Amino acid sequence: MARFRYWTGIALAGALSLSLAGCSSTGGKRAEDARNAAAAQGRAAVDTPRWTFAMITHSGDGDTFWDIVQSGAKQAAVKDNINFLYSHDANAQQQAQLVDAAVDKKVDGIIVTLAKPDALKASVARAEKAGIPVITVNSGSEVSKQFGALTHVGQDESVAGEAVGDELDRRGRKKVICVLHEQGNVGHEQRCAGLKKTFHGEVRNLYVNGTNMPDVQSAVEAGLQADKSIDAVVTLGAPYADTAVKARQEAGSSAEIDTFDLNAKVASELKAGTLGFAVDQQPYLQGYQAVDLLWLYKYNSDVLGGGKPVLTGPQIVTKDQAAALEEYTKRGTR
Repeated sequence: MARFRYWTGIALAGALSLSLAGCSSTGGKRAEDARNAAAAQGRAAVDTPRWTFAMITHSGDGDTFWDIVQSGAKQAAVKDNINFLYSHDANAQQQAQLVDAAVDKKVDGIIVTLAKPDALKASVARAEKAGIPVITVNSGSEVSKQFGALTHVGQDESVAGEAVGDELDRRGRKKVICVLHEQGNVGHEQRCAGLKKTFHGEVRNLYVNGTNMPDVQSAVEAGLQADKSIDAVVTLGAPYADTAVKARQEAGSSAEIDTFDLNAKVASELKAGTLGFAVDQQPYLQGYQAVDLLWLYKYNSDVLGGGKPVLTGPQIVTKDQAAALEEYTKRGTR
């Protein structure tokens, strides 16, 4: 027994010396592995200062799209040791005041949407003057650089609209209603204009009050009843797709319903064939990249995009692709 303990002690001592020797050559990798593990467990993966970033969007209440954007932003904030603040207001003047409030708090970075850029211009300039870096997200790519933002993260709305026009042509559609649920939103106008640019058929814009779903349904239903030759309806947000489906049923129409943006309900209806296709701009990625790019700028003065937007879409999603994405839509990241 004594001899066993002797050799065991030698073996343990040898293993310990090897382990200590290995630390000098693999310490960096182990530290990196530890940081990666920390991020996966919901802890910071970096040891940089705990900066505060504010995201201010034009979202109205109850818009599931922005829940997905926030999900991505929050995940990146955890990884990057960021104190993440989120606020929103569908009223452009109120949104501008929220940006001003973030400047007054002396946050370390601002992420902002520019759906109605004219109303936000002065507030973004104030942030720049205060030395607060700004990244625009989702909307406003055409004025982002002009306003002094580091970069823009999102899809090119005109290009996305053109992709929809091409897809409708491929499907043989002839007459389309493009449903705009937020008047004054330049991104929405660009989507419908892009559709008109590439679509070989007829496009009619239908303006609705997106804060009132019964009114949205009534307006789409009336449009379909008034013109039985309409064979497609394009909504500009996932929550409005199901409303358009109900309007189609009430109107006794066979028009195909297609939509911008993706969520669990849209993925389910794509699988069922209730919807024709969706345009995914990857909102989770928009939120995640916006936070991560601000962190990279603060940490290493890195700027991505080379003066051009960092594009997250468009991606056309059909029935065939919906099943593969369902896992992610159910957990709220697509």
